[in-house]
Amino acid sequence: MPSTRSLYGFAIFLSAFLLFLVEPMSAKQLLPALGGSSAVWLTCLVFFQLTLLLGYIYAHWLTRHPFDRRRQLLYLALLAIAIVALAAQRLIRPDLSRGSSHPVTTIFLDLTLTIGLPFLLLGSTSPLLQIWLFRRQGGHVPYRLFALSNAGSLLALIAYPILVEPHLPLRMQRLFWAAGFVVYAVLCAVLSRQVPATSQPALPELPVSDHPPASASAKWLWFLLPMAAAMQLSAVTSHITSNIAAIPLLWILPLAVYLITFILAFEFPRLYRRSILVRLLVVMLASLGYAISKIDSSFPIGIAILFFLFECFVACLFCHAEAYALRPRRPSETTLFYLLVAAGGVTGTFFIGIASPLIFAANYDLSITFLVTALLALAVTWPYGWGQRLLWSTGCILMLYLNFALHNAYANDTLMMNRNFYGSLRVKQEVTKEGQPLRLLLNGTIQHGTQIFSPGLTRTPTTYYARDSGIGLALANCCADRPRNIGVVGLGAGTLAAYGEPGDRIRFYEINPHVLPIARNLFTYLRDSHARITVAEGDARASLAHEAPQGFDVLAVDAFSGDAIPIHLLTTEALTLYRKHLAPNGILAFHVSNQYLNLAPEVARLAAAAHMQARLFDTPSVDSRGEFRSTWVLLTDSPTFFALPEISAVATPIDPIPGLRAWTDDYSSLLPIFQPSGH
Repeated sequence: MPSTRSLYGFAIFLSAFLLFLVEPMSAKQLLPALGGSSAVWLTCLVFFQLTLLLGYIYAHWLTRHPFDRRRQLLYLALLAIAIVALAAQRLIRPDLSRGSSHPVTTIFLDLTLTIGLPFLLLGSTSPLLQIWLFRRQGGHVPYRLFALSNAGSLLALIAYPILVEPHLPLRMQRLFWAAGFVVYAVLCAVLSRQVPATSQPALPELPVSDHPPASASAKWLWFLLPMAAAMQLSAVTSHITSNIAAIPLLWILPLAVYLITFILAFEFPRLYRRSILVRLLVVMLASLGYAISKIDSSFPIGIAILFFLFECFVACLFCHAEAYALRPRRPSETTLFYLLVAAGGVTGTFFIGIASPLIFAANYDLSITFLVTALLALAVTWPYGWGQRLLWSTGCILMLYLNFALHNAYANDTLMMNRNFYGSLRVKQEVTKEGQPLRLLLNGTIQHGTQIFSPGLTRTPTTYYARDSGIGLALANCCADRPRNIGVVGLGAGTLAAYGEPGDRIRFYEINPHVLPIARNLFTYLRDSHARITVAEGDARASLAHEAPQGFDVLAVDAFSGDAIPIHLLTTEALTLYRKHLAPNGILAFHVSNQYLNLAPEVARLAAAAHMQARLFDTPSVDSRGEFRSTWVLLTDSPTFFALPEISAVATPIDPIPGLRAWTDDYSSLLPIFQPSGH
């Protein structure tokens, strides 16, 4: 028979494994309903952190009182209800088809109904079982079991993108996870029946003289240091995913770094060298602070990811190691310590994931996080002499200057700024080298539309939509002198409306509610177009799924957020939906220009799976006309389109990538098409 400590250790390990396995699984399931926004994961993190806090409160409450029969029955009842809730997910899951209108509410409601109670119980396991074991065996609180919790968490994060996501559809993932939870529930039910139901205080105190209670300042730091670490995790994750894609792999990298710092801080505290780390931290904050102040610049993503992950590692290690150094010595304060750590995590994640987009018109997440980290470093190192005080006072001044500099940079030549769940938008006014007034729409650092306001040029398609681009050629050669029916996924500045002629119909699909007012009021493409323009607000897939077949002659898919791609718009299921809305011999046009991802082979793979022809159209930039280099992939069933002289002269075959799989709603991998150096 396994020892008591082994059973407790396995239960803690299993709970942590299931806890961190369900996080990317649940967020991935929500992505298609919310436009593939990078904010989905951050909002999910807020929910996970909040539910974890509630789990710690639940554990704290259970251990403040004797574990009598009434509390045991409550514990067992909650385990049973959680199993029933998992079994009834199909019945209780809310309709997500229109979730884009209220994204945060949609996420919280869905997660609460589907995994809320199981997640809470899993989150309470580590502190609760440590105290139960202490009550059974006496001695000291078994903090070392925390290592098993961290090991299970890290293993889950590694396993999901490597073993789970590529090989199991979401339905099977949910099934196996539910089975694992049942095993966990049975094990915890057995262990709960072995806890002594004493009428004595739950945790007898050690002598006060040997172990005084934690000070108020220490308790504040139990809260503030994890808050700063959670802000680091959230801000770095947001920065990475908003520039590539909202996918589990890019969610997991910062989370794994964050978790590793927990393990190092709590299990290998002797490795921590404050004097070295604080100097490294101030250098990292200053360097990356300078980098993010160049708001309209891009850096090689491979280097950027490594630097941001390293900064996140250094900052989180500092926060977690200092929190561990301040950990309570009294057993009765153990669950309070966990509770405040969790509360700090919730606060930090909530600020970055939900509050910041509501408060600030521009993205200041990283700069504010750097400032908070510097201020806490100053507070923590204050007792260690004037050298540390001078170092971190200088660091705080630098970070404060960064925030002012970033604000001024955003405000320079800016007509408007706003930010919401779907991105950070700016409209800038500039002048070309030829002296022509120019207006630009940017999402983050990526231009989503440009319009020249010189007489006679306002209806000139610019940026990625020039007349010799892939989409320009598709529109010019699709319909043989008859009115065109055009669909466009992604509005931007409305540039494609410039192609509208009398009798044409153009229907845009746009998920971000802030984009349409900008296109209507600050650009003139929509109101100057000769076509009949309609705009469907909400996620394109959800809208198309509810509409009757539109019969589009050309359907353009160009729904980037920053440089990130909404993967749910590039799956076999999405392609099937697009084809439903195409006219016979209609053309699908995918805009695949991207600094970091070679999307063309993936689109070609989708085309091959659907028995469609695909060709690549790569157009160079022409600065004098405001035309950017653009890459489009056109798909069609037409036997003649690619044979047209105007098309065949510039179309090129797409080189396949061996072993590349077509993306589905259950599977997607960026690794085969990743270009770390950009192009």
